[in-house]
Amino acid sequence: MSTALDTITKAAEVHSQARSLLSERVTALRDAQAALNREHLPSIKRALAKAAESEAKLRALVEEHPECFVKPKTQVLAGIKVGYAKAKGSLSFDDADAVVARIKKHFPDQVDVLIRTKEEPVKDALSNLCANDLKKIGVKVTDSGDKCVVKPVDSEVDKMVDALLKAAAREVEEA
Repeated sequence: MSTALDTITKAAEVHSQARSLLSERVTALRDAQAALNREHLPSIKRALAKAAESEAKLRALVEEHPECFVKPKTQVLAGIKVGYAKAKGSLSFDDADAVVARIKKHFPDQVDVLIRTKEEPVKDALSNLCANDLKKIGVKVTDSGDKCVVKPVDSEVDKMVDALLKAAAREVEEA
């Protein structure tokens, strides 16, 4: 039994070293990304300000000359769509219950279309019931036994490492 545990311990050490190497490389990547952000962010902010300014000027010109956009209402000029389009609008109400009551009064034949009714079990609450009670109401408990765990106990970098490992595993499965 101890030889099996010794073998597992050695395999865990190898896995720990592999994750450490991966963690170092992810940290290096993040550091490089941060350096690139510091290097390029000032010019990106300047370009953003310039684009916002030019958009405001273009919008003002379009609004000053609506006669240019009667038919067609929009045009593509230099790769930019300008003109007028029908606004989507939005719906709002202060009291949902009052609106529901009015729908039931004025449109009883459309209640199923105009009112959303959704009843469904609450899994978090159901998980507090015992197995016999769950069985009574037709809820099955699956995967409730022990499962194999191989999980590091360290830092935030590991979340990114885990995501990369899962992505790599998916690529292997798809290949």
